[in-house]
Amino acid sequence: MSEKLLEVNNYSVASTDDIAILKNLNLTINKGETHVLMGPNGAGKSTFGSSLLANPAYKTTHGHILFEDEDITALATDKRAKKGIFLSFQNPVEIPGISLYSFLRSAVKNSAVPLTNKQFREKLNSILTILDLKKEYLERDLNVGFSGGERKKVEMLQLLMLSPQLAILDETDSGLDVDAVNIMLKGINEFQQDKEKGMLIISHNMHILNKLNIDKVHILVKGNIIAEGGSELINEINEHGFSRFEIQVGDKNA
Repeated sequence: MSEKLLEVNNYSVASTDDIAILKNLNLTINKGETHVLMGPNGAGKSTFGSSLLANPAYKTTHGHILFEDEDITALATDKRAKKGIFLSFQNPVEIPGISLYSFLRSAVKNSAVPLTNKQFREKLNSILTILDLKKEYLERDLNVGFSGGERKKVEMLQLLMLSPQLAILDETDSGLDVDAVNIMLKGINEFQQDKEKGMLIISHNMHILNKLNIDKVHILVKGNIIAEGGSELINEINEHGFSRFEIQVGDKNA
């Protein structure tokens, strides 16, 4: 059995009106690894994350996505999620009339690893303790009236309850206060304990990234992965920005 969890080969993506966004990307995440995708605004980072869950706003024009050695390029969003891919959103939607508890119970019931009622309650109580979240959250309508920080805390709760094979966190640190950042870091660190799983973090928050164990960094500029390396790339971008990489793309397209 391969240790590869996600393998993206020569992957190109366009919008539904045929505007090219991602160009011949190659990226591999092995089990137990945490990768970071960085780049300037408009580089295509969120598009990449969304396309891995088959967002209908985008279409694959070339290449393949392999997940645990299976080609999932043609699978719909629900099928990919069922196989164990989780995507957090920059702006989680409100769902009036559905409590957080009901949402979690339904999501776990339909996940790749469903739990009995007893197992669900025990796991939920354990994760609430880990994240230092109050049980009162569970009775509130999903994301309705939640602050940005509260929504991100709930996303960490969802992540740990669903326990996917691959977690994609898209700007999950955006607009968080100190307490929410600490809870997010607790959630990520807890998820990283399982070496059969993998994580892709889309972020440019140097303060947070420097507190995490990162295996590999990918730099995306104008739809191209222009550089890869270790955490030293995070420090370089913190000091110098993306100018060097933007020049490389300019030279490549000249």
